Amino acid sequence: MGPGLAIGIVLGYFGILLLVSHFTSKDSSSNTFFIANRRSHWFLVSFGMIGAALSGISFISVPGEAAVTQFAYFQMVIGYVIGIALIAFVLLPLYYRLNVVSIYTFLDQRFGFWAYKTGAASFFIAQSVTSAFKLYLMATVLQISFFDAYRIPFQATVLITILLIWLYTFRSGIKTIVYTDILQTVFLLLSVAISIYVIGRELNLSAAGHWRNLVDCSRSTMFHWDWSSKQNFFKYIFTGAFMTVVTNGLDQSMMQKHLTCKTLRESQKNMFWFSVMLLFANLFILYLGLLLVQFAQFQGIPIPDNKDDLYPLLAIHHLNFAAGLFFLIGASAAAYSSSDSALTALTTSFCIDFLGFSKRDQDNIRKRNMIHLGVALYLYVLILLFHQVKNESIISAFIRASGYTYGPLLGLYILGVYTNVRIKGFAVPCIAVLSPAVSYLVYLNSEKWLWGYQFGYEILLLNAALTILGLVAFREKKSHHDDDIPNPE
Repeated sequence: MGPGLAIGIVLGYFGILLLVSHFTSKDSSSNTFFIANRRSHWFLVSFGMIGAALSGISFISVPGEAAVTQFAYFQMVIGYVIGIALIAFVLLPLYYRLNVVSIYTFLDQRFGFWAYKTGAASFFIAQSVTSAFKLYLMATVLQISFFDAYRIPFQATVLITILLIWLYTFRSGIKTIVYTDILQTVFLLLSVAISIYVIGRELNLSAAGHWRNLVDCSRSTMFHWDWSSKQNFFKYIFTGAFMTVVTNGLDQSMMQKHLTCKTLRESQKNMFWFSVMLLFANLFILYLGLLLVQFAQFQGIPIPDNKDDLYPLLAIHHLNFAAGLFFLIGASAAAYSSSDSALTALTTSFCIDFLGFSKRDQDNIRKRNMIHLGVALYLYVLILLFHQVKNESIISAFIRASGYTYGPLLGLYILGVYTNVRIKGFAVPCIAVLSPAVSYLVYLNSEKWLWGYQFGYEILLLNAALTILGLVAFREKKSHHDDDIPNPE
């Protein structure tokens, strides 16, 4: 695929997004930007959320999982469904009852100023770092695909990417994103479907042949019962459930979309169908990974050491034009479906949680737009820092460190929703730093300290548990105000 054609595809894709933005921005206000006036149809939100859940990293990485851990990742997906159910019946009723714009205002009502600011800061740090990293990966793909051919520097590539996202979100924010997510989900799933079709033809697989291939191949093994393995069934199930609660239910960028539904019941219905579609979408992508491995072996193509390169390598260089074309569109859709909502959510959090926007401030569209642009430039600087470092181990450590900030957030919410405990505010920021640090130390030494046990994603649960223990240690004595604690019921 030539660079001219590639740039035409991406610009055409953004042209469609800008067209969607034009039609969704009519009569928009700050209420539209933050919660879409709570008028989104539940099914549109549900379908669009697939694209947001399957980020650019998942779109490229999950197919490579079939080459490493068979279908073990599907155990995590089952955990996701359990987590979504917890969100739908515990957190959503709480958010709708409190009528929140930023979900972290619950912490203010429950624990006070320091817990509120700590929770919001935890989200802001983790979301900005992970979003910047996703955009960094996508900008790198765009750079290699065509910008290098025109000798356009990486800094300009990133700036163009960020400004295009800002351009189609600055007017109507979350309302536009609900609709662009639908488009991005369609392109993402279409990319996977076309790749499966093309490889199936190369391997002479009929529809029935695809089914037999899925059922009979040893690489499609889903369940792993070895307790010491990182892929153990129970580890994946519990971690998947709690990771979903954290990365969806306690994440402003995800919950902001669910909260645009008209009523709590519609939002819960949206969550149910989202979980069903997420199961099939991930199975769909894992099966693509299985086919990619089989196709590489059939053609005598060496499987790359970095399994994340498997899908891009085969789609662009070894499959036909249609597969390469839709891979590029699907990768763009997957990356931007999470990045555009992150930009809007970070803007919302900064306005509400840190600047304390009053109703009057929220109606100041010019002020909100300036903050939105400021957050976009902040992400731009972070991406350039990743590029400047160019050290994969350092960047990976940075990403893991940002992920550890979700543990204290989970601990705060568990304590806030399920107990009447009150905590001394000054202790919260200290515990939010110490708990991830201790968890990381345990993660590095678990095999030596715990008789060969290897921590995987479930380190999140240890992080949250340490946070809860630390907060309980600094609890306040019960007072008559305890009766006023918000309750999800």
